[in-house]
Amino acid sequence: RGYKRESISFPTVTSMIAREVPEPTPFMKPMVAISMAGMVPFAAAYVELFFIMTSLWMDQFYYVFGFTLIVYLILIVTCAEVTVLLCYYQLCAENHRWWWFSFFASGSTAMYMFLYSFFWFGSLEASKMLITYMLYFGYMFLICTAMFLVTGSVGALTSLWFIRKIFGTIKVD
Repeated sequence: RGYKRESISFPTVTSMIAREVPEPTPFMKPMVAISMAGMVPFAAAYVELFFIMTSLWMDQFYYVFGFTLIVYLILIVTCAEVTVLLCYYQLCAENHRWWWFSFFASGSTAMYMFLYSFFWFGSLEASKMLITYMLYFGYMFLICTAMFLVTGSVGALTSLWFIRKIFGTIKVD
């Protein structure tokens, strides 16, 4: 497979000189769009996240793994849809820098999860020892980093597929 496969071929010929990206509207600025993109996937998994964190940090058993799989699939599909939509809007605004944008847009779901972990930690009756805070926020940072990589990869790969499809339908004579 690996080295024996053909390299990725792009459906259209592009110029080696990058065009200047016009000034976007306030809501279409990449940082604004990235920070707002994670809200929808996070909202899709919010309730299940509460139960997972309760079982993880409060020594309770968790039994509904089938429902968790469904919520995980909804999270992945939602990340893909939001990223493709935002990437399309960026291309309509003549912004050709979509690679990292698509990765960070869907990966921003992990930022909302990490912010939620601060609010959730406030509901705990944690000890006042420093090690408690270090363990909780250290593990939550690692979990959120893994979630960032997974959701970001889903968004980037889905955007790559989408852009190859839309530019593959263009007939250049």
